[in-house]
Amino acid sequence: MPTSAHHPPPGQLETIRRHLDDAFARGARAVVGGPDAVRPPYVEPVVLVDVPPDALVLREETFGPVLPVVRARDADHAVALANASPYGLGATVFAGGRAERIARALRSGMASINSVLTYAGIPSLPYSGVGESGFGRIHGPDGLREFTRSKAITRQRFPLRFGMQSFDRPGFVLPVVRQAMKLRHGHTPRR
Repeated sequence: MPTSAHHPPPGQLETIRRHLDDAFARGARAVVGGPDAVRPPYVEPVVLVDVPPDALVLREETFGPVLPVVRARDADHAVALANASPYGLGATVFAGGRAERIARALRSGMASINSVLTYAGIPSLPYSGVGESGFGRIHGPDGLREFTRSKAITRQRFPLRFGMQSFDRPGFVLPVVRQAMKLRHGHTPRR
């Protein structure tokens, strides 16, 4: 078996085979690998072209060495195609001066520009997905927050002569509170 073969978990082999069979049945062509790429317990890399938009390999997560190549009219069309997926883990953009604009437009948890998976090698950046890809975050301050639960606690610092959370308060209270808020925060609170 070539060293480039992938060894997925046993249950994943059927998903990969199902996605490949579906893509070939819908007219996709392999430029690398082919229909016989799944050879338990290994899967050889497959690069697909002419993949129709309704193919399972574009609609579900394959988690195998399968790369579908989809043609787009331009960068905006490519972003629209990518964002149409319910998944959004990581993205990679290979482009010149407009690469950052494209990366920002992609609905993904992470994006690399002119490299692959660079975000995974920077532990201070959060590693996460959006939509149906992944859950939670790891790495960096956002990753640490995943292990916490925020909680607000207040303490009344001095007693009041009237209840602020009551409609049965004297009429002078609200103007006094507004003035105190203006002095404290520089503006009057909105209703």
